[in-house]
Amino acid sequence: MLTASALLLLATLAGYALLFAASPFGTCRKCRGLGGKVIVDRKGRPKRDKPCRRCKGQGKRLRVGRRLHNHSRAIHRAGTR
Repeated sequence: MLTASALLLLATLAGYALLFAASPFGTCRKCRGLGGKVIVDRKGRPKRDKPCRRCKGQGKRLRVGRRLHNHSRAIHRAGTR
């Protein structure tokens, strides 16, 4: 039982590692990828208000796994000079 759960955990982590290797950016959770708050003007048309502070108006964010990967590479690079 323990080995099956350990294999499932390893398979999940490997899948996530492949995900952030193939696509390091995900949509911003705050603005849902729109890059800012959407308001409706007086004519009824959607309009983008201020840019999102979390993604700085890009609509994308760096995934957690990719952020950890970049940080570990920076530590390794600094230690091997």
